[in-house]
Amino acid sequence: MKIYDQKLTADYLENLSLIEGIIRPEESFDIIKKKLVVGEAELTMFYIDGFIKSDSLEKLLTYIVTLKDFGSNKQGDAQSFANKHITSAEVDVTDSVDQLVLMLMSGCTVMLCNKFDSNAIIIDYRTYPARSTDEPENDKVMRGSRDGFVETLISNTAMIRRRIRSPRLTVKYLNAGKSTRTDLAICYMDGRADREYVDSLIEKISSLKTDSLVLGHQSLTEALIKRGWYNPFPKIRSTERPDAAAATILEGGVIVLCDNSPEAMIFPTTLFDFLQETDDFYFPPLTGSYLRVLRQAIFWMTVFITPLWYLVLEHEYILPDALKFLIPKDPGELPIFLQLIMVELALDGLKLASLNTPSVLSNSLSVVGGLLLGDFAVTVGWLCPDVILYMSFIAIANFTQSNYELGYAFKYMRVITLVLTVLFDWWGFTAGVIITVTLAAINKTVDGKRKYLYPLIPWNGKAMARLIFRLKKRY
Repeated sequence: MKIYDQKLTADYLENLSLIEGIIRPEESFDIIKKKLVVGEAELTMFYIDGFIKSDSLEKLLTYIVTLKDFGSNKQGDAQSFANKHITSAEVDVTDSVDQLVLMLMSGCTVMLCNKFDSNAIIIDYRTYPARSTDEPENDKVMRGSRDGFVETLISNTAMIRRRIRSPRLTVKYLNAGKSTRTDLAICYMDGRADREYVDSLIEKISSLKTDSLVLGHQSLTEALIKRGWYNPFPKIRSTERPDAAAATILEGGVIVLCDNSPEAMIFPTTLFDFLQETDDFYFPPLTGSYLRVLRQAIFWMTVFITPLWYLVLEHEYILPDALKFLIPKDPGELPIFLQLIMVELALDGLKLASLNTPSVLSNSLSVVGGLLLGDFAVTVGWLCPDVILYMSFIAIANFTQSNYELGYAFKYMRVITLVLTVLFDWWGFTAGVIITVTLAAINKTVDGKRKYLYPLIPWNGKAMARLIFRLKKRY
């Protein structure tokens, strides 16, 4: 995305006025303008305080004041000066005002001089505030590496490069957002990824007409996919683990990294991909298959367990004696339907309270608060113990996979199915199942050859077996 179409000229003062008019250093205390006069040469440098390695810049300035050769206004003087005197590993010479402004606001140093030609020099002395690459809180494993993506793009690409030491690993740089000019990186294996899909994705991102990507991967998701408010299923899968991202790339997938976001976006995405976890591949195939089948069974149960239980209560006469324990002995003062809805809302309330509780108190308060509320509700008569049991199972089962958006999508489908079951009995339950499958089937993602319900629709037996069972390594 190009914002400024101007080019530098051979007039130093005109170039200086143009750059100053755009970046306005006199109005921002952290944009530094440093002017040096060395003999007949007048040199001006712009950089952002806090993004610069001060020691490297100080060494460069000390060296520059001893120089006499700044060129003589001949074509190529800026490039010649950079080749002779700038020892930084990353140096560029350009006459593009858009490139100068972008790199300056990204943290690079821009150098103008009256002895240069119609070019300026960009020096990369950047250093960003960054946290350590600790294991992600929401994507932990029992075995395996303990590093995770951070908010710095170059660190994230380096962690992938560390795992894939192949020249076929391609990292394509883009930027998006008129105001934020956010750096993006598209990572794929040349020869394994679908080239047509990669080109389509690059074109989509390059043509985005959005002002900002302040919220990182979520902003990019909403800019790429015009989602319908009625469809809660997640559009794009993400991971904070470099090993999972590297494995996806080796399988032929595409990863998009966004600066200021610690999550890698995985393309293309299907519903069943969300139910895979990194732990599956750090264990032997038998154990990995067991964990995967168990996760699939438990998570899918969360959609239908309360509507089915309500149906059983409405038609308890069909139950054999061995299953009579499913009928609560003390159903409570409120209707079962209202009890289930109340607990659904209470669970989300406890989650919000836990998020805003200081970390030193969050674990104890959330556990104690849940126990006390449940015990008092049963004692007073609002809830029956069976409702507490089933909703506790659902709350815990949601953590069998790490995507919160998918968990809430299943929650909405569960509530819709429950409401329809209350209103229309068996027909309502069937309608709820149909609505769930339909919304999943029509969910829009970034277009690719794989649909959202692949490999179920269209059917691919081998691919489905690989998703359900841990048959072999992913690459």
